[in-house]
Amino acid sequence: MTKIQRLKEIFTGLLMLLGALIILTEPSDGYLFIIFVLSVILTVMGIRKLFHYFTMARFMVDGKTSLYKGVMMLDFGILTGTLTDVPRFYVLIYLICIHAFAGIIDILRAREAKAYGIGLWKYKTVQGVIQLLIAAVCIINVNNPRIAVFFFGTGLIYSALLRIVYAFRRTGFVYIQ
Repeated sequence: MTKIQRLKEIFTGLLMLLGALIILTEPSDGYLFIIFVLSVILTVMGIRKLFHYFTMARFMVDGKTSLYKGVMMLDFGILTGTLTDVPRFYVLIYLICIHAFAGIIDILRAREAKAYGIGLWKYKTVQGVIQLLIAAVCIINVNNPRIAVFFFGTGLIYSALLRIVYAFRRTGFVYIQ
């Protein structure tokens, strides 16, 4: 990881901490803030993927995957931005799905890392289990949006701290002889 990438990760982690504090201090406005943040992040990621496809990936093997991911992320970003007038129940289900999916992906990546002998598989497993626990607690408290927003905020703090810790971690190099 280069110094600029490290600074970017630290800056992103600090922004995530700020967003989590906003969510936790104002749970009623936290709902709208969650929708706004998810919408912006997904839209920006979709535009980045589409830009990557149109500049480089269309000439690559399996480059259409980048196009499909970009279109899907852009669609999800726009959909999330329109959920301000929908009952909060549906947005909480949306957040539960995001946490559950992220947890499953982290656990699968940890299994892959363990199979390859990479030492970070334990951290990824813990991160995935915590994501799944957050999703489970949100499912249990789906009728109480304040508790779900609280757990979303604490999950955001956890993710931000992990991002900052990973930014300070030494990057390993692979040497092929």
